[in-house]
Amino acid sequence: MNDRTDEKPVVIITGASAGIGLAAAEKFMSEGYIVYGINRRIPEQAGGINYFSADVACGDSVRAAIDSIWAVEKRIDILINNAGSGISGAVEFAKEEDVAVQMNVNFGGTLNCVKAVLPYMREQRSGIIINISSVAGVIPIPFQAFYSASKAAVNSITLALANELRPFGIRVCALMPGDVRTEFTASREKNTDGSDVYSALTASVSTMEKDERNGMTPGYVAGKIYRIAKKRHPKPLCTVGVSYKVLVVLNKLLPARVVNKIVGAIYANYKI
Repeated sequence: MNDRTDEKPVVIITGASAGIGLAAAEKFMSEGYIVYGINRRIPEQAGGINYFSADVACGDSVRAAIDSIWAVEKRIDILINNAGSGISGAVEFAKEEDVAVQMNVNFGGTLNCVKAVLPYMREQRSGIIINISSVAGVIPIPFQAFYSASKAAVNSITLALANELRPFGIRVCALMPGDVRTEFTASREKNTDGSDVYSALTASVSTMEKDERNGMTPGYVAGKIYRIAKKRHPKPLCTVGVSYKVLVVLNKLLPARVVNKIVGAIYANYKI
């Protein structure tokens, strides 16, 4: 195991060019960390972030980037799996290729990065993996079913990993923000097929996007990520935002049928 006491800690962040990823990169840099960003496209202005071009949905691409980082730094202290995509629309009219991309990026990308970093974290017998999930992973949203499913999968793998990696001193946490004001809202792929059949589709997506535009700042979430990274024993699932914490608690206490009806009333204007 390397003598790590006099070295700057190293953090790898996927999707680090905007939104939560960029805010997290700036936070960790301000705290003296060496920050590496993994993005499909490297931004023109790096702002002190060391970028590698890689597609998280491609295992070979991710491994090459992380192997290169290890070759330079000989340590990886934190992995933040932030890269993601979003689609909306009715399940019945979902395009197979869109669903595949959603799952390959949000879940497959997280899995690829975890698999690439674990040999190094096991060697050094330390590290923390923070997977950016969503409250939608535990409280699925109508007409955003596949995004919700991908984040539920992220939560599941996080819980499993927390037990698998405990003997190696590696900590794992899924951070579940509620609505956040980022470019993610504008980049969402909206499938309006079937809106003549599902009358609530358009209004439901509009409600969701309005909530996002009025949500938390990326900087607020980045602060939470940093605090989790410093914890010796982080919770495996952690919700960001007081109101969202209340929703998650209610989701545990109330029958699933009741919670689902409340969600339908909020996002699809159905009667409870």
